[in-house]
Amino acid sequence: MVDLKAKPFSLSDSEIAWVEETIASMTQEEKLAQLFVLLKPVPGADEGRIKALMESVKPGGMRWQGGDRETVFRQNTFFQRYSRIPVLIAGNCDEGGNGVLPKEGTFVATAAEAGAGEGTETAYRMGYVAGKEAAAIGVNWMFNPVADVYKNWRNTIVNTRSFGSDPDRVTECVRAYIRGIRDAAPNMACTCKHFPGDGWDELDPHNSPACNEADPEEWRATYGKVYRTMIDEGLETIMTGQISLPAVSRELRPGIRDGEILPASLAPELLQDLLRGEMGFNGLIISDASHMIGMAGVMKRSEAVPKCIAAGCDMFLFTNDTEEDLGYLKAGIENGIVTEERLDDALHRILGLKARLKLYDESVRYPDSAGLDVIGCGEHRGYTAAAADAGVTLVKDTRGLIPVNPAEKKNALLVYVRSTPNSKGDRGDGIRERITEELERVGFSVTQCPSFYDLELENGVHPMNFVRMMQPGRREDFRKKYDIVFVFINIKGYAQRNVERLSWSSGHSMEMPWYTEEVPTVGVSLNYTNHLVDCANIHTFVNAYSPDRENVRAAVEKITGKSAFRGRADETVFCGRWDTRL
Repeated sequence: MVDLKAKPFSLSDSEIAWVEETIASMTQEEKLAQLFVLLKPVPGADEGRIKALMESVKPGGMRWQGGDRETVFRQNTFFQRYSRIPVLIAGNCDEGGNGVLPKEGTFVATAAEAGAGEGTETAYRMGYVAGKEAAAIGVNWMFNPVADVYKNWRNTIVNTRSFGSDPDRVTECVRAYIRGIRDAAPNMACTCKHFPGDGWDELDPHNSPACNEADPEEWRATYGKVYRTMIDEGLETIMTGQISLPAVSRELRPGIRDGEILPASLAPELLQDLLRGEMGFNGLIISDASHMIGMAGVMKRSEAVPKCIAAGCDMFLFTNDTEEDLGYLKAGIENGIVTEERLDDALHRILGLKARLKLYDESVRYPDSAGLDVIGCGEHRGYTAAAADAGVTLVKDTRGLIPVNPAEKKNALLVYVRSTPNSKGDRGDGIRERITEELERVGFSVTQCPSFYDLELENGVHPMNFVRMMQPGRREDFRKKYDIVFVFINIKGYAQRNVERLSWSSGHSMEMPWYTEEVPTVGVSLNYTNHLVDCANIHTFVNAYSPDRENVRAAVEKITGKSAFRGRADETVFCGRWDTRL
């Protein structure tokens, strides 16, 4: 059972009394609902609909992401106002305040960018800005930082979300992020994820059952080291990934069959024996999203809902059908899958966290709307530029091209490669224009290479579009026309493909790097760090980590020698190959 006087709760006698009195006042239905975190089931800030939801379902937590600041502030206020028991309101802020407010919140940096810079200032500022901006709209629980160790260069779901492949570096940055949160928002809980650790295999658990195949000794020295350090320092919550840890499961449960090895959210040996027992975690455990195939695809939901709680998760992230899922949990208690003791323990951890955050105090539970001014403020935007200056990385420059003088290599061809649009409604992302502006700002004359999709939009569907993309023209003419080629790559995916790789807009496209031996060529990644595997013959390559204006500008200024490259490349950028280093 939980010890509410011990860290991370460290509750006073009066706070423990509030926990006990609150639990004693609950109906059985309220107790079950406390174990669920719902995903913004009511759009906008319709007060009547929110009132009906909170008074009928009575969830323990909510998770909001998206919308404008005023709307989200009002919605979160209504969540609290119409809940008899204070609500945990979670945000997912990997990169700063843009995690809760994509249009208005501040992007500071990706974790990979922070890991590439010296020290931990960028990681701290990611947490600080996330805490300030999320707290301003009523968030009190941060589903961050990501504590994964990036061991497999093929893994793209955590590529830029991980601070790197060195567990010591990851630990430093995770610690700094949490310190930033606590300095910005003392009454906000932090969550390390995705226990037992993503970044080992190449699978995205949104799409497939994923696996961490580290042996017990290596796991404890890497992923386990990060978690143990943060547990010792008072981490409040841990999110379990839909990721299995077979070697450790076999160690803890000798004789366990392959078919019995389950993702952490459903694995009692990983949550009870390892996390609670061996590692001494006294805080709250929450599952990762329950709709992920890593969980949903391995067990019937009627079994998974109660078994997740029985295994050791205290809260269940997202319902499929709320009434049905509550029914599954109730049935699990009635048939003994979830014991009354396990339910009581979970409730004490949930209410203990609410007391730890002082949500019983209305002055804490309801932020002042005047605090909304901090969102996207000048100070926070300045952190973005500072992070880009510190993190943008020259991965290689084997032919000594850097710095590039625009006066000597003025005529530039810009090849912009982005993720393939999923909709005909996509009319461009504006990033190519942003890159063009930044290149022209320092003196280049830029010609934009078309993509197949551009031609389809301009000319309609026509066979000649494909023919045109296959015809780069005479080499002599090309060398006379262009002094340099810039290849900017903005590929990123989520919950659609297990691995995202560089994809040209058509087969045999003239975008492909046939030109690297004709004129000097610079490659720049605006997202993933592993693109060299697909374009090793680009001999000057930069990882800029984000298509944000500040990152594009920093990359261009560093390429032209206006500022020095300060970021350090993680070994994973070379993808375990010799040719990527040439």
